[in-house]
Amino acid sequence: MKQKFNISIIKGDGIGVEIINEAIKVLQKVGSIYDVEFDFSQYLMGGVAYDTTGDPLPQETIDGVLQSDACLFGAIGGQKWDDLPRELRPESGLLRFRKALEVFANLRPAVVYDELIDASSLKPQVIKGVDIMVVRELIGGIYFGEPKGKTATKGWNTMVYTKTEIERISHVAFKLAQKRDKKLCSVDKANVLDVSQLWRDTVTEVSKQYSDVELSHMYVDNCAMQLVANPRQFDVILTGNIFGDILSDEASMLCGSIGLLPSASTGEKTAVYEPIHGSAPDIAGLGVANPIATIASASMMLRYSLGLPKLADSIDEAIKQTLKDGNRTKDIGAFDAKYILTTTQMGDTIVSNIR
Repeated sequence: MKQKFNISIIKGDGIGVEIINEAIKVLQKVGSIYDVEFDFSQYLMGGVAYDTTGDPLPQETIDGVLQSDACLFGAIGGQKWDDLPRELRPESGLLRFRKALEVFANLRPAVVYDELIDASSLKPQVIKGVDIMVVRELIGGIYFGEPKGKTATKGWNTMVYTKTEIERISHVAFKLAQKRDKKLCSVDKANVLDVSQLWRDTVTEVSKQYSDVELSHMYVDNCAMQLVANPRQFDVILTGNIFGDILSDEASMLCGSIGLLPSASTGEKTAVYEPIHGSAPDIAGLGVANPIATIASASMMLRYSLGLPKLADSIDEAIKQTLKDGNRTKDIGAFDAKYILTTTQMGDTIVSNIR
């Protein structure tokens, strides 16, 4: 009996439309091979939603995503909307979106492809074999804490975490570590922040339920240095919202381009899969955006939300084969390129390599 899944689609702004279109093609191809049907329902969010409805996050979008099996998300925002009141900007809609869906765990893998080892600014002997999973708490911490505010001469935000919030993200990270190399590094700033001390104490307490996982702790400034100096020491990195935001972007550049890396935002209700890069309005419509991160996000969706690991493996292998054959988009075109492809051509080539 054919399996059917309802996938909510948010293309968003800038290059979001282009990269999501390529991921849809890949899903349709792998679905046809494995006799799986995907029904796609499209919703508005971001600047395009504001232009259409006056709200960067219409209620229809929240309802539609919650009713779907998973959401594939492009990118939102751009200078066009920067002068709007803060509550109407695309980025504010994104924070509301995460909170409404209760997607508290953000998974950001950083994997160095052998074919692109020279694309990194670091030496090959430093980054060869790097495979890191950053687990970032997504709906707590300083981005959501109260009180917060601004006057003409003063601004303030509050970093807040409850023990329950720390416990639930810790369980996600430890369970992932059990399936990987069984090493987890919890990152905080416990030497100066009380909230980080609670984080460290709670993670240590949760670790007692995972005796097969080696737990270590590291201050965030040291972790930022170690990611550059010796990234292979890391397997799973667990950290809070603002630290994870910064460290995961740093980890992405180990791989040579932010256009290569996917992410998953998961919770108990649903999950959202998206590339970690932004909407890049300066290159929107030029056909030069790299769709690999979005296609890899679709692979994560198949693996983590839909329980289709064979389909995910097929996509991952197709990406590797495409790169091995020397196919590159402009952002990675300087590294062993035989062919410089457009966004559409890269998607088509990955589709052709799905077996």
